[in-house]
Amino acid sequence: MTMSHKASAPSMIASAGSAAKACPLGVETLVRDNLALVGHIVRETMTRLPAHIGRDDLTSAGMTALVLSAQGYDESRGVPFARFAAIRIRGALVDELRSMDWASRSVRGRAREVEAARNQLAVTLGRSPRPQEVADTLGFSVSELGSIDADVHRASVLSLQGFAPETGAAMVPDAQRGPEQLVLDREQLGYLHDAIAELPERLRHVVQAYFFEQRQMADIAAELGVTESRISQLRAEALKLLRHGLASAEPELATPAEPTGRAGARVASYAAAVAARGNLSSRLKMSNAFGETVSAQYGSATPRRHEQLDRSSIA
Repeated sequence: MTMSHKASAPSMIASAGSAAKACPLGVETLVRDNLALVGHIVRETMTRLPAHIGRDDLTSAGMTALVLSAQGYDESRGVPFARFAAIRIRGALVDELRSMDWASRSVRGRAREVEAARNQLAVTLGRSPRPQEVADTLGFSVSELGSIDADVHRASVLSLQGFAPETGAAMVPDAQRGPEQLVLDREQLGYLHDAIAELPERLRHVVQAYFFEQRQMADIAAELGVTESRISQLRAEALKLLRHGLASAEPELATPAEPTGRAGARVASYAAAVAARGNLSSRLKMSNAFGETVSAQYGSATPRRHEQLDRSSIA
């Protein structure tokens, strides 16, 4: 940040008046009549900025630009002074913000390229891209990609006043799953595969067609020769069975109310079959080390659709 812009807003108003005294009276009038323009543009700009950006610094830069605009204004060109000054004030604010940024323009530009590539790959792959995939797309090495991310992180500014003992850690969350959580997630995905595989054939077909193949209920109904409402009932029945199957295999889940009679015996038999279908090793084989589905037991199912039929879908 340059020292010339460190003064407060009141001192800059005084400076504007001092500079105008050495100029024609018309210049002083233009400055005094348009002081509110600076405040308006600063307020408009502040709505799009982080909280740590100081208003006084921007106001100082805007006041300086207003004085320079008044000194360089040529009324004969037919441009209203407010419009002429607003352009120069906004430009001064941009320059001031760039001087505050710890990252250079080249770093910000490369960071935007990386972010755009990550978003595009996420749409194409249906998952978060790996560093190697992002680097290959941009023609970088993984180390260069890491350097760009490190430069951007170093340029990030947080307000120390916003931290409290109970909230500080939450303000800087870790988006990466740890090894233990990744294994648990993979095991849960394996349970889900087993639960789907143990569904009665008709229910399994509805789950596969609706969730994995993304087919409309009308198409499934026409294929099975039933109404759409019946397909909706079959889907609800399948999800109910899946809830019981996962709850029996994972005691920490909330157990749904057990039905009674023949229905209860059917649910209990299904839940026992899910629990006995595999073990930890077989369930982990349903996904790779990144937690992505690799099993092909559901034909045209894709990893992205497997993720959509997770525990939140059947809770």
